[in-house]
Amino acid sequence: MVGKQPTLRHVSFPLLLVSLLAGALAVAGFAPLNLWPLPLLSLALLFGLLARTSSRRAGFLVGLAWGLGFFLTGVSWIFVSLSVYGGMATWLAALATFLFCAVLALFPAMVGALQARWPGSPAPRLLLVLPLAWGVLEWIRGWIFTGFPWLAMGYSQVPDSPLAGYAPLLGVYGVSFVLALIAALLAWSATARGTLAQRAWAVTAVLALILGGLALRGIAWTSPAGAPTSVRLLQGNISQDMKWRPERTRATLENYARMTAASPAQLIVLPETALPLFESDLPEDYRAGLIRHGQQNGGDILVGLPTGTLEGAYFNSVISLGQAPSQRYHKIHLVPFGEFIPLKAVWGWVIEVLHIPLSDFARGAADQRPLVIGGQRVAVNICYEDAFGEEIIRQLPEASVLVNVSNLAWFGDSFAPWQHAQMSQMRALESGRMMLRATNTGLTAIIDAQGRVLASLPLFQAGSLGGMIQGYAGSTPYVRWGNTPILAMWGMLGAGLWLAGFYPRGAGRGCTAAKAATATLRRRP
Repeated sequence: MVGKQPTLRHVSFPLLLVSLLAGALAVAGFAPLNLWPLPLLSLALLFGLLARTSSRRAGFLVGLAWGLGFFLTGVSWIFVSLSVYGGMATWLAALATFLFCAVLALFPAMVGALQARWPGSPAPRLLLVLPLAWGVLEWIRGWIFTGFPWLAMGYSQVPDSPLAGYAPLLGVYGVSFVLALIAALLAWSATARGTLAQRAWAVTAVLALILGGLALRGIAWTSPAGAPTSVRLLQGNISQDMKWRPERTRATLENYARMTAASPAQLIVLPETALPLFESDLPEDYRAGLIRHGQQNGGDILVGLPTGTLEGAYFNSVISLGQAPSQRYHKIHLVPFGEFIPLKAVWGWVIEVLHIPLSDFARGAADQRPLVIGGQRVAVNICYEDAFGEEIIRQLPEASVLVNVSNLAWFGDSFAPWQHAQMSQMRALESGRMMLRATNTGLTAIIDAQGRVLASLPLFQAGSLGGMIQGYAGSTPYVRWGNTPILAMWGMLGAGLWLAGFYPRGAGRGCTAAKAATATLRRRP
């Protein structure tokens, strides 16, 4: 039995400051620093503090402080997008960034408030309630209001942590849950007043979870299929403030024509909206030249550009030019306020504030299939879509390789390009497929099926990245079932906790226990 711990009904400023700094520290565990143990230690500290809170208000404030430190540090690049490239006034961009991060901070705040409702010993709160609440709320953040899964804790474990081995099995949210469980065990071991045997049990459980991840990393879930393919990924490095200027269009077209002509590869990939004009406005001789070059290489060129018309529906698209008949992919998961305006009657004014060209794209069909090009079956995804694992696996196991095309110039010299590339590494691990990233300003990279970056180009430099890629066949457990296993696990754990909370004395006195537990919960602040 764990000894009784001092509890907190009210929190002091120094305590909130510690929580805020712990949240900020966790960001160093993500790319580009990749200090993956830090998120684990940060969560252990947060959980240790939360386990001592005895009121929902105290738990909420401790979690909120951690969340503010985490998101204000980790997604500060939003200010760059709004102010530098979106044309928003500096004060308004700063306010919008703070409010956005404050909304995101509500998720760890809710974790703190929910766990404080659990009566009795801090042991079940630490070892069961906190990891479950963390995992569920992180998953909810990944889809509510179209989703913002950026900086899900599981991403910090790619590619070097032993916990990355859980990715092909349970996906990024499963990795987050295992990380939260280890953090809870560490917090319990550090704060418990139990016996040495109880502490040893906690350490043993941590080692078992780590060794389990290492063992899973040794499993080859997919296998090579077909001959290797030569690839070239082009990084034009076109400044965002110049990209859509009509007087710069010709220079951009010529730049990519030169880079393409110097790329002898079966599969050549240009970034998202690399050609800043509608497909219907693309000069016929330019299009014919790209087709001819692809055919001469015995393959195809993937080109990012908008399709459709301003007068009707238009799409953020990728089209193929070369040996294979013209194929295309239209982006499905659009960015709110960047690519479409939700509830235009309410938020239409945002278009006037943010100077974003083509800010009302139409969605592509959800059932689009891989493009058969360059000797591979290519599952294309565009920019932000790479953050949604269950959407990527829609084209699997049919696809043999993944391709992401992006324009991250909006985020300047910030953490964003590195964090986004880390998501691509997670998608490679989850799917057991190589991932190709072609971006305007970086991070352009070739990622292997184990989530490791094999080669990349420097940020903010024009260049061409060449290499050989291998297609893969087969399915990881995550490709087969997506998030279903981890959601089922959480459902069973949640049901068990609910029954334990309302029937703590056994089935024989279930009604009396339920009434007593309900009364206890109602008395809690």
